[in-house]
Formats: sequence, C-alpha cells, structure tokens
Amino acid sequence: MGAREQVATTQDWQQVPPDAHVDAAVDGFRMLADGTRLRMMWLLCGDEYDVTTLAGAVGIARPAVSQHLAKLKLAGLVSVRRDGRRAVYRARGGHVRRLLAEAVEAADHHVTGRPDHD
Repeated sequence: MGAREQVATTQDWQQVPPDAHVDAAVDGFRMLADGTRLRMMWLLCGDEYDVTTLAGAVGIARPAVSQHLAKLKLAGLVSVRRDGRRAVYRARGGHVRRLLAEAVEAADHHVTGRPDHD
C-alpha cells in the first residue's frame, strides 16, 4: 500500500488534529451535507463539467449550480480550469473522490442493511 493510500494508525486516532484541519474538514462536510451539492460532487468525481451541462445533469437552474460551485470551490472541494470561454469544474483530487465514495458506500450499508466491514 502506497503512502497516499495508508489508513490512519491507532496512534493517529489518539491525537486530536490541529484546529485548522478540523475547521477545514467541518467546512467540507457542511458543503456535502446538501443533497444537490452531493449529487454535483458525485458527477464531478467522474468527469469535468461546465455549468450548463452540470445543471442539466442534476436538474436545477444554472444560477443555482454556479452558486453551489462557488461554495464548493471555496471549501477546496472542486477545481476549475478555463477551456476557452467556458469554466470547467472537477472534484479536487483523490482524497475528495475517496471521501465521497466512502460516504455513499456507508450510506448503502445503512440503507440496505449490509453489515459494515473494517
């Protein structure tokens, strides 16, 4: 297992993270606590989207998508790049993708009654 894939050790779990890290994590979770943003993030984990395409995929108005994306960007969950005149968004890095995958997998266990695994 590579260093980036390592799970926290028992010793890591026995120390409270620094306040700045806790605050940033709470902000990220707060952003993901909205169903629309979670759906958008799920799509952004798999591909890049511009505002119009993402609005169509989640079924909400473009201005609402733009507002959600601005919040997600401020929280450090999405990145944006210019493609000509378009702004194209994507989930920011593997940590964010793994966080979403784990959250949805945990929800699947809860909803379906499948037992948890370590």
